[in-house]
Amino acid sequence: MEATEKKEVVFSAIQPSGTITLGNYLGAVRNWVKMQDEYNCIYALADLHTITVRQEPAKMRKNIIDAYASIMACGVDVEKSIFFIQSHVHTHAELAWVLNCYTQFGELSRMTQFKDKSAKHADNINAGLFTYPVLMAGDILLYQADKVPVGADQKQHIELARDIAARFNGLYGDVFKVPEGFIPKNGARVMSLQNPLNKMSKSDENVNGCVHLLDDPDTIMRKFKRAVTDSEACVRYADGKDGVNNLMTIYSSVTGLSFEQIERDFEGKGYGDFKAAVGEAVVEELRPIRERYEKLVKDKAYLESCYRAADEIALKISSRTLGKAMKKVGFVR
Repeated sequence: MEATEKKEVVFSAIQPSGTITLGNYLGAVRNWVKMQDEYNCIYALADLHTITVRQEPAKMRKNIIDAYASIMACGVDVEKSIFFIQSHVHTHAELAWVLNCYTQFGELSRMTQFKDKSAKHADNINAGLFTYPVLMAGDILLYQADKVPVGADQKQHIELARDIAARFNGLYGDVFKVPEGFIPKNGARVMSLQNPLNKMSKSDENVNGCVHLLDDPDTIMRKFKRAVTDSEACVRYADGKDGVNNLMTIYSSVTGLSFEQIERDFEGKGYGDFKAAVGEAVVEELRPIRERYEKLVKDKAYLESCYRAADEIALKISSRTLGKAMKKVGFVR
C-alpha cells in the first residue's frame, strides 16, 4: 500500500545478515506488526548495510529471502505496510552519496558502533563501515519519516540523521522532515543467554547464546536449559542478577505477565523449573511463525510478487525526495 497523509509515517529496517533472532523479534519485529494499524509503516530489508562485513554471496541471497519470509510470517502484512528490499531501490545509494557530502568526518568518527565493529573486524575496516550511518540517515529521510522505532543502541544514529536533515534544510530550505526516534513501549532488550551483559546477536560465538526464530522446539528448550543464571536459586528481578533478569524479560514479553507476578508464580521453585517454563513459552510463541514461514518460503513466486510490488512503491515515494534534494544541490534535472 502507498503511504497516505492521514497517519504519521514510521520507517524501520533490519539487516538480513543471518536468521532473525528472538531478540530481533521481541525488540523490533513484533512492534512492526503492532504499529501497522496506527501508522503508515515503511519497512526495509537493509541488505546494502550487510556488506560492510564480507558475505558469502549464495548464503547472502538465501538470507535475504529467508528474512523476508520470516518477517512476513511474524505478521508484517504487505497489504497494510510497504516492505521492500533496500538494494532494489536505487535512491538509497544515490541519496547516501549526496548526504556523505553534508556529513562531517568528526561526526562519523564519534560513532560507537564503528569503533565496536572495527574491533570485531580488524582485518576489514572499510570505508562503508565508516559511512554506513549516512546510508541509514538516507534510508529514513527518503520517506519523510515522522518516527523511527529504535533500540537504545541506535539512538546515536537517529541523532546523526536529525543533524544531517537540519543542516541540509538550513542550507536549502524545507527538504527533509526531521525524524523523531522513539523506543516502542513493548520493545524488549533481549540479552545473550550465555553472556547476559551482551545483546543477543546472530554473530554470538556461543551457539547457545542466541535463539533463532526458526529454531526447532528441542533446540529452543536446550538453549534455555543451558542459560546462565546465578547461585542464588531465586527467581527475582534485581541488580547483579543479569541472567535471571534476562530470562524474566523474555518470559514477561512472551506471556504478558509482570515481573511481580512471575516472582510470585516461581516462589520456592528452582531455576530448572523457571528455565523450562521460559523455553516452553518461547516455543509456543514461535510455533505459528515457523509454520507460516515454512509455507511462505516454498512459494518463491509469491514472495517475489510481494517485494517487487513494494520495491516499486518505495521507489516512487523516495524518488520524490531524492529529486527535490538533487535539484536543491544544483544538479541538472
